[in-house]
Amino acid sequence: MDILSDILHVAGLRRRLLDLHGLTPEAALRFPCERSFGLHAVTRGRAFVHAPNLDGPLELQAGDLVLMARGCVHLLSLDREPPARSTTVPIARFVGSDLAESDHDRLHDSPPARDPAAPTQVISAAYQLWHDPLHPFLRSLPPWFVVRGHSLPQLSAVPLTLGLLDRELGDQALGATSATHGLLDALFAFALREIAARENPGVPGWHHAIADRPIRQVLTLMHGNLGHGWTLDELGQQVGLSRSALAERFRSAMGDTPLNHLRTLRMQKAMQLLAETRQTLEQVAQAVGYQDAFGFSKVFKRTTGQSPRQFRERDTADRQTEWRIQEAS
Repeated sequence: MDILSDILHVAGLRRRLLDLHGLTPEAALRFPCERSFGLHAVTRGRAFVHAPNLDGPLELQAGDLVLMARGCVHLLSLDREPPARSTTVPIARFVGSDLAESDHDRLHDSPPARDPAAPTQVISAAYQLWHDPLHPFLRSLPPWFVVRGHSLPQLSAVPLTLGLLDRELGDQALGATSATHGLLDALFAFALREIAARENPGVPGWHHAIADRPIRQVLTLMHGNLGHGWTLDELGQQVGLSRSALAERFRSAMGDTPLNHLRTLRMQKAMQLLAETRQTLEQVAQAVGYQDAFGFSKVFKRTTGQSPRQFRERDTADRQTEWRIQEAS
């Protein structure tokens, strides 16, 4: 099982291609991303990111990409000092006649055309993980993470993918829409890989857990069958460790106990089922390893701050808000 892909799926990941931007000196681009991760990849020239949670402007060169993992309004410009004027880039779906149909199609259904005259070009995407609390791995991501193209081998994943993306945007060949979206998703995954690989060696986290074969096997078992009544003894037997050895090793790698982490995964899955299916409360409870709806509801409310019914009602209401991305593009 691909654990990271499962985390993103259960978290309800939605993606929106925002456009290829040919930046000009006169105005900045404003991204209202309070509820989204943001990805910007520079394919040509140089750009600056301005955000309230940055100590100063973040400079990006051609070949660089930045992942914003704490949603906030931020600006993208050619200048170290942001221009007074900015143009807002739409993030999610549009209500009423806010956007002309032709513009809507250009932004969301087709890859944008590359402008040969623009000195700087940046392609951007929003990755929305709406439900809270997030999975511990996603919650632990740094607010801003930059992958510098010049620091990577030329034939490594990020430079190769950016090169293919730039080519697709320039050629506009058959299948360019699917290729562009797929390449953006690949960049998102590669950025998450880079973050995991660069975790602090002395701090428990995802990278340590994945590098430890028995702990990775335990995580795979959990993700693969959340409805099973896992015990510490059974998990230990599955990976050849005693109960106490597994508990100590898991805590050292993840900073949490196996059963606490399992409960977190179950609540993540429960949020997905409540939001995306019509399953009854009893069916959701059984799907995530609880014998009855009452016990499940108590744990769910303690984790999320609301009952399963309240969560489902709020999610239904949230789907009508203009900032909620409605489906994967």
